[in-house]
Amino acid sequence: MKKTSAGRSKVILAFLLLFGPALLLIFIGTRGCEHKFQKLGDFGKVKESTFKIYGKGEIKSFADFKGEIVIVTTLQKTCPEDCAISFWHVDQMIYQHIRKNKRKKLKKVRIISFVTDGKGNPLPENELKTIQDALKDNVEEYDPELWLIVSGDARKVYDFNHNGQSLLQHGKKYYGGEAFQELILLLDKNNHLRMVLPGKEEGLVRRMKEDIALLQKQYDKERKQ
Repeated sequence: MKKTSAGRSKVILAFLLLFGPALLLIFIGTRGCEHKFQKLGDFGKVKESTFKIYGKGEIKSFADFKGEIVIVTTLQKTCPEDCAISFWHVDQMIYQHIRKNKRKKLKKVRIISFVTDGKGNPLPENELKTIQDALKDNVEEYDPELWLIVSGDARKVYDFNHNGQSLLQHGKKYYGGEAFQELILLLDKNNHLRMVLPGKEEGLVRRMKEDIALLQKQYDKERKQ
């Protein structure tokens, strides 16, 4: 138990060193005064890559989702019991929030989950049924249009650098030896990365939900101007 806690602490510490300054600015802006508006940082556009949507056979890229907010995660065949992210918290805090508000302001928000073999490699499409069955069995009112299961090279999607640091770090302290599998990305309507947070901790998954709301506020403000 101590080793697991220590490992998670190292992951969070590494993340804070990578994106700490941006998070600090957001924290000050959103907590210091409720009436002040703070934009999320912009870490650049996701690299061009394609992926195949399970159950549809469609090959897509993030350019096809331009105009929508996209949350990116990974999933493994061992989900929901043992995932690189906290499956239950992502479901309860993010997916259910999107589902319950899809006819309102969250109608253009989706989750796209890349299925990996646990070591960061793409899982063949013919093995993705296990994951979709898990979502159908464990996620209330699972909607494959809102939470897409895809096959593709997730490393290309997570290939971001900031202050000389990469999200594609390796090490025994990470799930399957690949740091990116534990991270949740928030992409804006122009396919730009606006936030990245580890998805293993309840508090950080909740923080991602708040960042989605913050991004929505930015768009609401821009529409009114």
